[in-house]
Amino acid sequence: MQAVFFDMDGLLVDSERVWLEIETEVMARLGAAWTPEHQAHLVGGSMERTVDYMLAVSGADVPPETVREWMTTGMVARLSAGVRVLPGASELLDALRDEGVPVGLVTSSLKEIADAVLKSVGRDRFDVVVTADDVTRTKPDPEPYLTAARLLGVEPVRCVVLEDSPNGVAAATAAGCAVVAVPSLLPIEPAPGRLVVSSLTEVGVADLRALPPA
Repeated sequence: MQAVFFDMDGLLVDSERVWLEIETEVMARLGAAWTPEHQAHLVGGSMERTVDYMLAVSGADVPPETVREWMTTGMVARLSAGVRVLPGASELLDALRDEGVPVGLVTSSLKEIADAVLKSVGRDRFDVVVTADDVTRTKPDPEPYLTAARLLGVEPVRCVVLEDSPNGVAAATAAGCAVVAVPSLLPIEPAPGRLVVSSLTEVGVADLRALPPA
């Protein structure tokens, strides 16, 4: 195992709840309602996909860049006030660093939003951070994980990815990485090269090393 990559929203930190709050507020400005079922369509996706979907659902005549600004400003403000690290994530991060395993953060969120989260979590805990601003195609495309592996000089097939969404799992699998899935809003089935658990408290460094390639 040459490196481990953490997803951010819903895996590292409890930010899916914050996304729901901000999406609901923005949709109210667009004159429409928003539900957890709407949010489930967007888990692990990009800001562009979110904005397009919100405009389609609301039917509002508002420029996409305006909605994007509302979303980004709201998320940064809320996350900058602090965000909860999910159970087991901090301990696993520390254990990996103690063993000298390179660790990356790979997210479909914008850099501004990732920076707001990292104020709470600690940027220095990651050897590399890849956001939506660093790639041309976000998850479920493998480019984010391939980019992280390239930046660290490691082979994707010798990396483990920690994910909570089907989009993220698809991206990691397409990149050739082994996966530990901790489903948040949507179910994820076990598969070769994939371990599905209910919490990161259930896995340690030895479990990650024991995973076969995808």
